[in-house]
Order: sequence, then C-alpha cells, then structure tokens
Amino acid sequence: MPRYLHRESHRTRRIGWLRAAVLGANDGIVSTASLLVGVAAAEVGRNELLLAGVAGLVAGAMSMAAGEYVSVSSQADTEQADLARERAELKAQPEHELRELAAIYIQRGLAPELALQVAQQLMAHDALGAHARDELGITETLSARPMQAAVTSAITFAAGASLPLLAALISPASLLVPAVAGTSLLVLTALGALAARTGGAPLLKGSLRVVFWGALAMGLTAVAGKLVGAVL
Repeated sequence: MPRYLHRESHRTRRIGWLRAAVLGANDGIVSTASLLVGVAAAEVGRNELLLAGVAGLVAGAMSMAAGEYVSVSSQADTEQADLARERAELKAQPEHELRELAAIYIQRGLAPELALQVAQQLMAHDALGAHARDELGITETLSARPMQAAVTSAITFAAGASLPLLAALISPASLLVPAVAGTSLLVLTALGALAARTGGAPLLKGSLRVVFWGALAMGLTAVAGKLVGAVL
C-alpha cells in the first residue's frame, strides 16, 4: 500500500455490535424498570418485588440472546444462500455476470467503457467478492454475526437491568418507585447520548427519544400494575 494512503476508521464498522449493545442495554433498563414500577404499583412486598426483578433480568437476557441469535442467523442464512447462487451463476454464465456488474457501475455514473474495464479487473481479482459487495450489498463490515449479536445483547441487557434492580434494593420503601424511575431515566439519557455520539448522531435527539419511550413504558406499566393490583 502506498505510504500516502491511510486506513480510515468509519462508524459503519461499529453497526453490528453497537446495535446489539444499545438494544440490549436499553431493553434491560426499560423492561426491568417498568416491571419493578408495575409490581410496586400493585403494593407488594420488597422481597416479592426483587424476586420479580431478578426473574425479569434472567428471562430478558436469555430472550434477547435467543432472539438476536435466531434473527441474525436467518440473515446469515439468506446471505449464504445468495452467495451460493451468485457463485453458481459466475461459473455457469461468467459473461452475463460481467455485463451485469458493468451495468451496476454505469448506473453509478461511470462511462460504459470504463465500467466494463472496472468490472473486468474486479472480477479478475475477486469475482464473487465484487458481486457480493456491489450487487448483493454484502460486505465484511455489515455481514451477519449471530453469536456476536447474541452474546452482546445478553450481557448488555443484564448490565442494564441490574441498574434499576440496584436502585430498588438500596432505596427506602417509600421512595422505591421514584428511585427506580429516576435512576432508569438518568441512565437512559446517558445511554442515548453515548449511542448517538458513537454513531455520529445528534446527542439531544438520541437522548430524548430513548427517555421518551422509557418513561412511556414505565408509566403504562405502573397504571396496569395499579389496576390489576386493585382487582386482585
């Protein structure tokens, strides 16, 4: 590689793990805080409340891991099927695939002669890689990684869920709901800002949307817990 070239660090390289991490932590905080607030609204004892919170943490972490693994595995299966089909087409109809790749470059603004030259050189270097990237949109950066998504989601969910649980554990009984809700909203604000900064998005927008949905979830769950508790 020439000395004047340098490798740039782009935020798209973080999309896979960042999505799973933010989703896991956000769900851990929101679901566990909402569960605690809802159960507390039904006026149960602290032990029952903490038991419900721990059960929610474990169940949620496993649910997130399983859901992410299945979802991302399905994406990976689709990618592999598309690559297998493309590999077969390259073997059976190389000229057709060459023209197809050149047509893609023409649509992107290259002159026909130059597009054909580019397609020929790229296919001579790595035909399947060129079609995977430019025809199918499959790249190493954005490719599906099921295990990475599953483990990241489970760990970050558990980490997020532990925060409202800790607030419920150490707060006085009379301040339990405000402590859990306040702590959770504060952490959600920081999480939204961190995710926005890491992804290059506006900090305020990233924080507000996370806080809004978290507050809405806790509020609705508290109402449901109060109503069901009154009936039971």
